[in-house]
Amino acid sequence: MQLLAKTLHGLEAVLAEELRQLGATKIEERKRAVAFEGDLQLMYRANLELRTAIRILMPIANFKARNEDEFYDKIKAIDWEQYMNVKQTLAVDAVTASKTFNHSKYIALKTKDAIVDQFREKYKKRPNVRVYNPHLGVYIYIHDEQVNVSIDSTGESLHKRGYRVASVDAPINEVLAAGMILLSDWDKEGLLMDPMCGSGTLLIEAAMYANHIPPNRLRTHFAFMNWNEYDQDLWEKVKKQADDHIVDHPHPILGWDKNLGCVRKTEQNIEAAGLTGKIEVNRKRFERLEAPPAPGTIIMNPPYDERLAEDNIEEFYEIIGDTLKKKYAGFRAWLITSSMDGIKKVGLRTSRKMTLFNGKLECKFVKYEMYEGSKKQKNEVVLE
Repeated sequence: MQLLAKTLHGLEAVLAEELRQLGATKIEERKRAVAFEGDLQLMYRANLELRTAIRILMPIANFKARNEDEFYDKIKAIDWEQYMNVKQTLAVDAVTASKTFNHSKYIALKTKDAIVDQFREKYKKRPNVRVYNPHLGVYIYIHDEQVNVSIDSTGESLHKRGYRVASVDAPINEVLAAGMILLSDWDKEGLLMDPMCGSGTLLIEAAMYANHIPPNRLRTHFAFMNWNEYDQDLWEKVKKQADDHIVDHPHPILGWDKNLGCVRKTEQNIEAAGLTGKIEVNRKRFERLEAPPAPGTIIMNPPYDERLAEDNIEEFYEIIGDTLKKKYAGFRAWLITSSMDGIKKVGLRTSRKMTLFNGKLECKFVKYEMYEGSKKQKNEVVLE
């Protein structure tokens, strides 16, 4: 079975490695996606266990179309009765990168017309469109004249884990947070801390990773459950096997925030995630913290002065740099931000730098090695 896992920019290699660990074959990294092959069980596992996937699609057709009529005819020629019946509902989403097909909403409408016309001609009835939780989600991607047709096995985006019962302004996407954890060199053997935890997403994703908890364990519905070939016994087997691999991670995962409301919301989300007792969170400003014993890993998502404002963003980032330098010798610190001026004001040399996107904001995910004294950094690599 050919499958396609969608992800965020910059997480393709991380997702490919996750798929290798699940046993996928013929893995091919693409732009914001990874193609792979696997059976029905692997598709179920991908939806349940992948931390950096947004959606799992199953390609069903690939063809060239030179105009709208040819596109309509080839969509209509697909045997849609393999995937749904006339009493069920559908939704269509389209993305186009084509001079010929340059209006994605119109392409989605033409796709819907072709599908319902096929059923109407055969049964004198047609399936209805339902945007939320349809029986069948259809995805169209067009590049020039090449058309790829897929069906959605996921439904609601996989970043919606189900634990965020309390939110803050500009929360970080759960998939991005998981990707940052996996991109960092945290080996789950040492302390991990987030001194600007917001609603706790980085902490929760880290704890789920460390305890081998499937990221979508709390979800009760996936789109593949609407499919004709849905195998509930196999799904229950997949869930049990995943639960059997959960461990009790013994190392500290610590969070702080200067805002008491954020601390309370983090506590609510930790409880909703079933992680009470596995994460410790308190209220205090980063610069006033007493640093835990080294070594350790710091991962933080400070304000960028775009979605969240600081009175003086340059001074704020200067404080971050001074605090790291004075208190956190022996730590590795990771920081994500879209503020390039802020990074400059940190005043520390980065040992790694990667481009990620937080929503529509292009960000840098940077690493600082906090050595004892003035030890010179060696073998530094800068990645773009």
